[in-house]
Amino acid sequence: MSDGSDLLGTRPPGRTHVTLLRDGGAHTVRAGTLLGDVLPAEVGGEPVVAGLVDQRPASLVAPLWSDASIAPLTTGHWEGARIYRRSVALLLLEAAARSHPELELRVGHSFGYAQSIEVRGPVASRTALAAELNAQMVALVDADLPLVEPWWTVEQARAHFERNGWGDAATLLRTRRRAAVPLVSYGQVFAPRFGPMVSRTRALSEFALVAEDEGLLLVHGVMDPTPKPRRREAGPPDAEDTSSAALFARSSEAMLVPHLRWLDALGTTNVGELNRACIDGDVSQLIHVAEGYQEKRIGQIADAIAAARDRVRVVCIAGPSASGKSTFIRRLRVQLQVDGLTPRGISLDDYYADRDAMPRDEHGDYDFEAFEALRRDLLQSHLLRLLDGETVRTARYDFKTGISRPDGGDELTLAAGDVLVVEGIHGLNPALLPGLADDRLFRVFVCPLVQLPLDRLTHVHASDLRLLRRIVRDRHGRNTSAADTILRWPSVRNGERRHIFPYQHHADEVFDSSLVYEACVLRVFAERYLLEVGADHPAYPTADRLLALLEQFVSIYPDHVPPTSLVREFIGGSGFEY
Repeated sequence: MSDGSDLLGTRPPGRTHVTLLRDGGAHTVRAGTLLGDVLPAEVGGEPVVAGLVDQRPASLVAPLWSDASIAPLTTGHWEGARIYRRSVALLLLEAAARSHPELELRVGHSFGYAQSIEVRGPVASRTALAAELNAQMVALVDADLPLVEPWWTVEQARAHFERNGWGDAATLLRTRRRAAVPLVSYGQVFAPRFGPMVSRTRALSEFALVAEDEGLLLVHGVMDPTPKPRRREAGPPDAEDTSSAALFARSSEAMLVPHLRWLDALGTTNVGELNRACIDGDVSQLIHVAEGYQEKRIGQIADAIAAARDRVRVVCIAGPSASGKSTFIRRLRVQLQVDGLTPRGISLDDYYADRDAMPRDEHGDYDFEAFEALRRDLLQSHLLRLLDGETVRTARYDFKTGISRPDGGDELTLAAGDVLVVEGIHGLNPALLPGLADDRLFRVFVCPLVQLPLDRLTHVHASDLRLLRRIVRDRHGRNTSAADTILRWPSVRNGERRHIFPYQHHADEVFDSSLVYEACVLRVFAERYLLEVGADHPAYPTADRLLALLEQFVSIYPDHVPPTSLVREFIGGSGFEY
């Protein structure tokens, strides 16, 4: 079977040598030389997992047929870490196909540095299965299997996926406009290629597969910042490597299951089915049902707060960047009023310390996300006085001058039937209000969690959805370019990992702010903003990957998106004031 390279015109006639620009120098090599042959194995102690060819990520097995600038991509870069994790997941599917072909494994949602693995088929013991698959993965690492990247025609690929039970991949190909499709494999399992993969299995040495209540959990050891890889032998993983990821997964499971069942009833359990619904079905009805489901969930959270009104006086709401907290809070306030409660609001942003007392991060910049950046003593004093029935002049932080004004905010009194809504990044941290008993607090975690799969291997990442939301919002709402937003994103994510996700399990309720259709709407705006990122810009590799992701979705124009929708917070036209 042809690899499709002739079909795609990647072998220019008459070229015997190409010139490559790397590290400020020019190197001439034979045309067709593999990218991995002209890049180092590691940089600064970090393994090179892929390369950049004219700033586009490419696998190390990619042949070079034309002049280009090249650079290594390591696990120290957020795109390199993503490539590593996706490659480990493909290794798991390969291991399952060889040792347990009777089972169907699907890579599910991400939980921090881990991914849920759904297992379909008879399993006597998930613990034994995890140990067997972990051992098989280690054996495949030792075998040092090469990555292959064949090109098949769309018809060949669809037939293959339908025969092998990859119906979601086959359905997605129905809207593919190109004649050929790239695949990846370490041997028996072929998956659609959505970006480069690690070129040999021997480089995949950091992982752990553990049993969970409803399936398995694949824990990735390569993180940002990345530790040096070490061999993971077969057997039970170290507890410290998996406990936090497992806790995150378990605490979200109760919310995920009903949402997934709802998507199944709606007939949109993968991106291919969503596209088919957009083309063949009633788009406005799809939007209305999705919005109705979310409004019902907000009402349920409000009901839970109202049911505890005799003891709960403070509601803390936290979530990562672009999670939709602002719209959620406004809609929750409406539902609380329906339940007979009057919400009063305080933002943790108004309780920052003076700038000269602000902690700094590892780069020497002011760290507004650090827990120590807050005047917790002032916040706690104000809250306790409010709960005692006093009238309090709240604080205000002047971001222009960097001065904290302890009594510069609004005057506030909590009357009977009032509930105080506290918004901020540290809202789930028990250390925020140590003087307040837990039974007087109600904590809510807001984040888009349920994302549709493209196929058995590849899911849309919730972090990518949040990044797309932020790119759209910041570009036309704050005049910040997509490139600047992308470069800022790793710092934002690091702050979330330090200050939000470790405390997610303290939430009394989890609100999934994702909407099944929103990537289709975001594409209308984000595509153009991402195309503005120049090919010579450091943000280009991520912009290029996000453009390829958006290409998988059918566009939906926002005409039918209601003004109260959470999506309006990012695309504009909201009925709420922010």
